[in-house]
Amino acid sequence: MTGQATISKSSSAKMLRAMVGIGVLCGLLIVITYEGTLPRIERLRAEALQQAIFRVVPGIVETQPYSLKDNEIIPAEGQDEKLIYAGYDSQGNFKGVAIAASGQGYADIIRILYGYDPVNQKVIGFYVLESKETPGLGDKIEKDTKFLSNFIELDVSLDNDMQAVLNKVVPVKNGTKINPWEVDGITGATISSRAIGNIIGNSTEELVPIIYNNQEVFQKKKNE
Repeated sequence: MTGQATISKSSSAKMLRAMVGIGVLCGLLIVITYEGTLPRIERLRAEALQQAIFRVVPGIVETQPYSLKDNEIIPAEGQDEKLIYAGYDSQGNFKGVAIAASGQGYADIIRILYGYDPVNQKVIGFYVLESKETPGLGDKIEKDTKFLSNFIELDVSLDNDMQAVLNKVVPVKNGTKINPWEVDGITGATISSRAIGNIIGNSTEELVPIIYNNQEVFQKKKNE
């Protein structure tokens, strides 16, 4: 009986060592695969972002990243939470900025990019960078033509002092939009479309006055 118990313990120990070994090997393979594909993933992500910038600021052929720190806009030197992207046409004329923003959707955080034209004080484009909203419903924020038309000339004009947005962008029920600063929602995707309106409303309220009052920073690009 003692011999059988010893054999049983020995077998269990061998099995445990084998399982640990397999686990370690699998872990190493996952790390190696991740490290090997990370540069490509980052490159593809950067390319997708660049294409999105061109979509939300029409007519541009070149971009320049800037960073917002302590209400001051400076050329970006690396990754930053408050990155904005200035866009320029083929003559080097400043045409507007692309602004990254995010907020809670129905399923998870939605990351977006939108274009802002300081001259006309309007949002001029919109693109979903990342979303896990329900296919066929929440993902309509990326496809619904009528919804996307909200962001061609969405009013974000400043007050007389040029220090605050006169009318904050707000989401409204589908078919009830009457003001140029409202985002008409999507029937069947109410939460997701409302989330987009709130994300842009909060972002423009914070950033538009700063960007508008610091336009000369972007204009320098033309004379470089």
